[in-house]
Amino acid sequence: MNKHFVLHGAMFMALAVALGAMSSHGLAALSEHSRYLFQLGVQYQIYHAIGLLAIGIMAAQLANKPLLIAGRLMFFGIILFSGGLYFLAVTELSFLKFVIPIGGICLIASWLCIVWSIFSKSGSSE
Repeated sequence: MNKHFVLHGAMFMALAVALGAMSSHGLAALSEHSRYLFQLGVQYQIYHAIGLLAIGIMAAQLANKPLLIAGRLMFFGIILFSGGLYFLAVTELSFLKFVIPIGGICLIASWLCIVWSIFSKSGSSE
């Protein structure tokens, strides 16, 4: 088990729950589109926090470089994608909008690295 990925996954999950509650109760001043963007950030953060937990648990059986890369990409993808959506929703400043697709690419690449890690020879038990 990789405790760092499990720790970060749990922390991202706790933060997502808190931000989700905040968006339901404390962001009424935002436009409908901004609330949608914020909720989308929460939704993707939850999905990928679970993914980060899974990567941490998978590391006990499948400790290899592609899995480590997957965890790092997912960590940074959450920050860039969800964080970018939160920033855009709250400030409505679009000058940092380019980080959102970069975060999305990191998230997609992390899932592909998990697939790669499954077929990688090093660290596998089969």
